[in-house]
Amino acid sequence: MSMEWNKIFGAVLLAGLIAMLTGFVAEVLVHPKELEQNAYVVALPEGAGAPAGGGGAAPAGPAEIGPLLASADPAAGQTAAKACVSCHSFEKGGANKVGPNLYNVVGAPKGHADGFAFSEALTKTEGPWDYDALNKFLYDPKGYAPGTKMTFAGVKKDQDRANIIAYLRAMTDSPPPLPQ
Repeated sequence: MSMEWNKIFGAVLLAGLIAMLTGFVAEVLVHPKELEQNAYVVALPEGAGAPAGGGGAAPAGPAEIGPLLASADPAAGQTAAKACVSCHSFEKGGANKVGPNLYNVVGAPKGHADGFAFSEALTKTEGPWDYDALNKFLYDPKGYAPGTKMTFAGVKKDQDRANIIAYLRAMTDSPPPLPQ
């Protein structure tokens, strides 16, 4: 009886070897050509957006922050900013951590928090931390300031970003007025 099992295992092993060798030979013999252009080209009329069903490409960047700030909730922003607490502090006079203290950041100059060594990429960006700059930075830090030391991937949800900015505004002694 044991010879029967040996024959069965041998046949299965041989079939596996043949299949594997066939795959190697097929890779050597067949060289598919890359297409110079797609076989199907979909032409959209100029100005056409994504389909109404929500499929299609993601937007190229963050939504305009002004309308979102009108309905932003600082308490929800504080909750969303809990992901930031491992690197940043938010209280007045708080210590810098891996990232700078973010109290009074809205309207402040970029890359100028006392006692924190900012990356050159961030110090070279011009202007203050206004609402639009914060929106773009929070959406994609590395896209906003290529070479920044901040390793965070960004906050992709528009309302979450608006809530975080509203929270940062609440943590600012004299914040700039909201955009119209």
